[in-house]
Amino acid sequence: MLSKALSDPRRRVLTVGLALIGTGLFWTLSLPLPFLFGPLFACLLASLAGAPLKGLGQVSVAARTILGVAVGASLTPEVVARVPQMAASVALIPLYVAVIGLVGVPFFRKVYKFDWATSWYAAMPGGLQDMVAFGQEAGGDVRALSLIHATRVLIIITVAPVILTLGFGVTLDNPVGAPAAEIPLHELAIMAAAALIGWKGGEKIGLFGASILGPMILTGAVSLTDIIHYRPPTEAILVAQFMIGIGIGVCYVGVTLHEIRRDVSAGVIFVLMLAGLAALFTEVVVLFGLAPAVDGFIAFAPGGQAEMTMLAIIVGADLGYIIVHHLTRVLLVISGAPILARRMGLRERQERERDGEGRH
Repeated sequence: MLSKALSDPRRRVLTVGLALIGTGLFWTLSLPLPFLFGPLFACLLASLAGAPLKGLGQVSVAARTILGVAVGASLTPEVVARVPQMAASVALIPLYVAVIGLVGVPFFRKVYKFDWATSWYAAMPGGLQDMVAFGQEAGGDVRALSLIHATRVLIIITVAPVILTLGFGVTLDNPVGAPAAEIPLHELAIMAAAALIGWKGGEKIGLFGASILGPMILTGAVSLTDIIHYRPPTEAILVAQFMIGIGIGVCYVGVTLHEIRRDVSAGVIFVLMLAGLAALFTEVVVLFGLAPAVDGFIAFAPGGQAEMTMLAIIVGADLGYIIVHHLTRVLLVISGAPILARRMGLRERQERERDGEGRH
């Protein structure tokens, strides 16, 4: 097989090369978000065609720190002063997560016949890596979980900009940051240090989502104390877009027709169900005057934290409002899903189910 013939470094060179070609093509054709959609669709199509692509590992993780810094730099005293005003909207998040679980778990279990652990963690609207890790610990199907959550993120990050432009009338050309040449060197150095120290320090203390939350916390501290006044430069945000595009595309490397029929199709249908729930909660938020339509839409869109942060930056939405809601959702899922799984005896159900299959 070609994938076995190529070493990991060569596979990564191939991946980056295809991503650059995709970016260049989208740029040349004046298509939207070339640094995100170019590498995403180039790597996605190549993966589906059987190309031996390989993710960029720690380089991709490092790129996520840029988004953590961007969020932290947006935490100004004005944003913090508005947190109590967000309370009513944030209070809807636990209900939102509970409804998703009540709809999703039976869907994966009864309709697609996944085992209990896979059904549980496939339904949870958390980060891809976290849900796969928890699912693996509970004895779930790691590959199915990866494809289901990758499909959720892929569809949301692809469709959400279309909805925002056609449905809400926003543009995707909002300045994502100042050019690096316009930002004082000492602020660039502080942001770089916050990114690295926050990321690695967060990992050492076991902080979930350390690559985003660690830099966000440190940068937020220096922003609130009036030490920095800029977000990461445009060039850095574009690099983050590029890495996110690659990361989503390579999730489909080695996908089989059976996996497309079962895992990917389950992910697609589940996203449609999630879209209906997100629209309902967004409508509630807007009707009660808790947030503008664009902010409410992105805050309740069940995408990944990194992807939704990127989208909020691109359209110029209220990053503080949006990140508070997504952090609340992720915290609830990360902390609550494993606890509820243990209380429900999920692992024991899984073992009994496998014992039953073995006897048959």
